[in-house]
Amino acid sequence: MKLRIIATAVACVTLTVMSAAPAQAGPSRPDTIALPNGWQPEGIAIDRDGDAYFGSRATGSIYRADLKTGQGTIISQGPGTPSLGLKTDKRDRLFVAGGTGGDARVIDTKTGALLKSYQLAAAGASFVNDVILHRGAAYFTDSRNPAIYKLTLGRRGALPEAATTIPLTGAIQYTTGNNANGIEITPDRTGLLIVQSNTGKLFRVDPATGVTTEVNLGGETLVNGDGLLLRGTTLYVVQNRLNTVTVLTLDEAATKGTVTKRITDPRFDVPTTVAAWRGRLYLPNARFTTTPTPETPYTVVAVKK
Repeated sequence: MKLRIIATAVACVTLTVMSAAPAQAGPSRPDTIALPNGWQPEGIAIDRDGDAYFGSRATGSIYRADLKTGQGTIISQGPGTPSLGLKTDKRDRLFVAGGTGGDARVIDTKTGALLKSYQLAAAGASFVNDVILHRGAAYFTDSRNPAIYKLTLGRRGALPEAATTIPLTGAIQYTTGNNANGIEITPDRTGLLIVQSNTGKLFRVDPATGVTTEVNLGGETLVNGDGLLLRGTTLYVVQNRLNTVTVLTLDEAATKGTVTKRITDPRFDVPTTVAAWRGRLYLPNARFTTTPTPETPYTVVAVKK
């Protein structure tokens, strides 16, 4: 997710950044995990067993790492287009946002088999960026087109034959650059949250209609906002090129939010998104400011919540 940085917004944010200490590593829980060289990670998903999944922007392959040991392996070979946002469900399935491929894929996390793929929008004319599971459906954002895509799951989680496109209307206005990016649910679980990277705004979305309303952040900006993670009424927002995780407290309906702190770490190298497991936040370093080669190293870092 390559973004243009707005200089004035960056200066405003970085003046208030407070550093957070790295999570303390135990003998079986490393606080920095190496990914394969040249991987170019983007999304992260963690299952109930502590296995983390990382997609490759370069190939779309999926890498699984054990957070207890740091060891991992490639479980699924990609289609040659990106794998970006990821989410796992209780049926051992991984939902994958396909970036410039304009698609979504569902992968069996035990075998790595491709269960089903969906063409959501025109390849090359879309950027399917992130995914959230909510009330029997998977919702995907598109950073280039003002819409979200919905996979309505059937009985016992059965995958549908096709996706539904829900146009985004209301307060959000798409413009040049990276628009709708990370997606989460609201604390009251009745709506969705989307961060717009290029404007730094946060929106509440009615999942039935696509109507958006801006969340009042009291003048704060979330420019370069990328992955989102909700825990209770606490929302973690990764601001990738700022090397910062901004923490907000939301009201239940997500009509307003207050910034409570910002997390930085010297190991951050353009982290893109975040997942939590056993008191830690895990963030993959996308390293957008480093020219990728097949030998470029990539890591995942853990910090305390």
